[in-house]
Amino acid sequence: MTKQTRPSAARIEDALKRIDPIFLNSPLLRTQTPGFLLLAKDETTNPILSFKGRGTSNFVACLKPDAPPLVTASAGNFGQGLAYNAARTGRALTVFASINANPRKIEAMRRFGAEVILEGEDFDAAKAAAKAYAKANALLFVEDGASAAIAEGAGTIAAELTREADDIDAIFVPLGNGALAAGIGCWFKARSPKTRVVAVAAKNAPCMALSFESGKPVSTASADTIADGIAIREPVPEAVEWLQDTIDEVVLVDDEAILAAMRFARQSWNRLVEPAGAAGLAAALLQADRLKGKCVATALCGGNLTDAQIASWFPED
Repeated sequence: MTKQTRPSAARIEDALKRIDPIFLNSPLLRTQTPGFLLLAKDETTNPILSFKGRGTSNFVACLKPDAPPLVTASAGNFGQGLAYNAARTGRALTVFASINANPRKIEAMRRFGAEVILEGEDFDAAKAAAKAYAKANALLFVEDGASAAIAEGAGTIAAELTREADDIDAIFVPLGNGALAAGIGCWFKARSPKTRVVAVAAKNAPCMALSFESGKPVSTASADTIADGIAIREPVPEAVEWLQDTIDEVVLVDDEAILAAMRFARQSWNRLVEPAGAAGLAAALLQADRLKGKCVATALCGGNLTDAQIASWFPED
């Protein structure tokens, strides 16, 4: 793909008109914690159980009619979103996923119409294979984190939040490839600059945190976390650049804190949230002392869990 322009709040507003309505206006959950008011956009109620339908819907809507068939790499949720939206417009899609990817997500990508090829031990290895395949076959490689349209689609979560709630002091956003954080941060910096935008990466997958701190892409040797949706080793350069002026900081959370947040969501709202989808919530709960008296927002970004994961992480069920 050619180099993208930066995400903009005006195009996030336009994206609200293009995105399939089934992904918009997600429920806004509320609870009063001992220290602060917590708001959570619940992105687990749409057909793919994930926010990824927003960005992929906007991306597909912006494609030219004669665009070549699509190729992408995914840990599962992005691939589901792209498969759903590609199928609705009659576009072919091939998704590369790791041989260790969540089997529920693999099955869902195929059910939504994608051809899924399993290659590599992790997401970044699958992405390298996808890029090579697209180049060899003159296909359009779609990279989550490198497309302004995808970031702008994700940013519609923020647009809805500012319509539904006043005076949000801080928002905590899971950080993987960076589209969600860039899109949400872009909106808040333009429309609610008082809101502190905190991106949240996994402690054992810190490449985006390191990249944000250094202002340039910094790879890591591994990405060892239960949060598969944000388990990346190779940062996306475009996202690293965009994050410099769309977020205020990156914080790291460990798997124990993520599990605690998943159980909090289950107990507070009866929602099953996957690890990557609970990373923002985990960081907010960890910073409770700093957030006293504040209005704090996050997004429950995905709910694709296998039966084995549910049995392991929610034994009370």
